[in-house]
Amino acid sequence: MKQFTDQIGVTHTFETSPKRIVSLVPSQTELLFDLGLEDRIVGITKFCVHPYHLKSTKKIIGGTKKVNYEKIRLLEPDIIICNKEENTQEIVQELLKICPVWVTDIYTIEDNYQMITDFGHIFDKRIEARKWNDKLAFALSDFKKFIEAIPVKKVAYFIWKKPYMVAGSGTFIDELLKLNHFQNHFASKERYPEIVLEKMEEEGNLDLILLSSEPFPFQAEDGYEIAKSATNVQAILVDGEMFSWYGSRLLKALDYFKYLHNSI
Repeated sequence: MKQFTDQIGVTHTFETSPKRIVSLVPSQTELLFDLGLEDRIVGITKFCVHPYHLKSTKKIIGGTKKVNYEKIRLLEPDIIICNKEENTQEIVQELLKICPVWVTDIYTIEDNYQMITDFGHIFDKRIEARKWNDKLAFALSDFKKFIEAIPVKKVAYFIWKKPYMVAGSGTFIDELLKLNHFQNHFASKERYPEIVLEKMEEEGNLDLILLSSEPFPFQAEDGYEIAKSATNVQAILVDGEMFSWYGSRLLKALDYFKYLHNSI
C-alpha cells in the first residue's frame, strides 16, 4: 500500500501501481507515453494528438471540458489523470465516482519537474522520470545561456478571438514568456483576460504581438488586423503547444524558442 499526494493536496492510496490509465490532458498523455507507459493508457481525449498514432489505438472519451463518463467507466481505469486548469472541478467530482483522480497544477517549471517526479513514483517509472528531468534541466541551463544576450521585449500573447483574449499572470504561458525575455504586457491581469484592441495603444507601447496556434488557430490575416489596431506593432504566429504544453514537450519547446528568437 503506497500513498502519494497530488498537486492540489489530495492524498491517494494505491495497493499496486495503476495499470489502466485514462488521461484527460494532451500534454500529460504525451508525457505518459515518453515515460514508457503506452501499454497502460486506455483512454485519451480527442485533443491528445502526440504521438498521433494513439488516436487510433486508444479509446477517445471526449474532450477536456466535455467527457463521456460512461465510456470512461467501461474502460475500468485504475487512475484518471486531470489538470486543474484543463478540466473543471465538476468533471473531477464526477470522475471520482469511477476511480481515483490525480490532478496536476502546473504554473512554473518547478511544478513541471514535480509532475514528472510524481508520475515516476506512481507508475514505477522513477528512472525514466529522473532521466527526463535531467534532460530538461540540461536543456534549460543551455537555453538560459542562449537567452542572456537577447534583449527584453514587451509582448502580448493572444490565445482567442471573438472576444480577443490574452495570457495574463498565473499561467504556464506567462512563465515561458518570462523565460524567453518577453515582458508580458498583461501580467497585471490574471489568467486569460478579455481585451479591447483599441485600448492597447493607450496602455503603452508593445514590441511584439504573439498569436498562438491554439486554442484559437490564428492566421496571418489576423495578425494584420491586430497589428493595425496596436499602432502597427509586428505580429507573428507562434506554436501554441510550445508555449502552453508542459511535461516532456518542454524539451522540444526550448529548441523551438531558439529558432523563434533567431527568426524575429
